[in-house]
Amino acid sequence: MPHLIIEYTKNLEGHVDKQAFIDETHKIALATGIFKPGGIKVRLHVVDDFKIADGHPDNGFIHIHMRVGYGRDEETRSKAAEQIFQHLAEWLEPVFANRPFGFSVELNEIPPETNYKKNNLHDYLTKRAEQNSNRD
Repeated sequence: MPHLIIEYTKNLEGHVDKQAFIDETHKIALATGIFKPGGIKVRLHVVDDFKIADGHPDNGFIHIHMRVGYGRDEETRSKAAEQIFQHLAEWLEPVFANRPFGFSVELNEIPPETNYKKNNLHDYLTKRAEQNSNRD
């Protein structure tokens, strides 16, 4: 965990490279130091239909719903969300400079009573790392 679910208005296409934004989001989530690589999941959904503020067609937004597993204290969660927000807001500065745009990050903790998962990604990451070190 975490899940970083990005909503991205369609009118940003050509102004923000979607794959680069996904990669940057993944990179900064990992750089917080509190999430394991095998748990980070970033996905982007283009929002085709929207109306923002006065309804002008140039108005756009990116919103990240960040969902994390239960158990980290509030200070840790807040620090991670702020670090991700600050880094990506800076990365998006060219968009802010050239069009009406909003960016937000929201972090929610997933209650353990309703959170079920099965994941073998950590095992595969370990195996890949071992294979790569054997090649050197």
